[in-house]
Amino acid sequence: MASPRVRKIADRIKVIVAEMLERRIKDPRLGFVTVTDVRLTGDSQQATIFYTVFGAEDEVAGTAAALESAKGLIRSEVGKQLGMRHVPSLDFIRDALPETARHLDEVLARAKEIDEQVAATALGATYAGGEDPYRKPREDDELDADELGADDESDATA
Repeated sequence: MASPRVRKIADRIKVIVAEMLERRIKDPRLGFVTVTDVRLTGDSQQATIFYTVFGAEDEVAGTAAALESAKGLIRSEVGKQLGMRHVPSLDFIRDALPETARHLDEVLARAKEIDEQVAATALGATYAGGEDPYRKPREDDELDADELGADDESDATA
């Protein structure tokens, strides 16, 4: 949707379809439907309506059949309320966003469990070769204060 006009039409179609599903469509197969998004082509000839359904798979299938059978009535109402010369054809597509979000939540919960297991395992662990097996104590760093003072005086006289 490139232009603001197309976006405005899509938003209006979303409202019209939601009101139609709430008030005028009395199909018993129609479940608890939420219109999530409407995407309109740039030439306003094709409208894709995304929806979600609350319920089991049989309710989802019944809702899809009810929307398909009510497509003509909804399209004629969209044409009346928009006052457009060419009314866009409507396609209803079930929105996969809730299932995707649920799957991501499950994956994140599993990752959190694994991280907690790793943290519990690492809690009592020690290094195999000590804290740092490559670090060696150096005796050169432990100079006496007398030696430092003697070097400073010889530098100052020269």
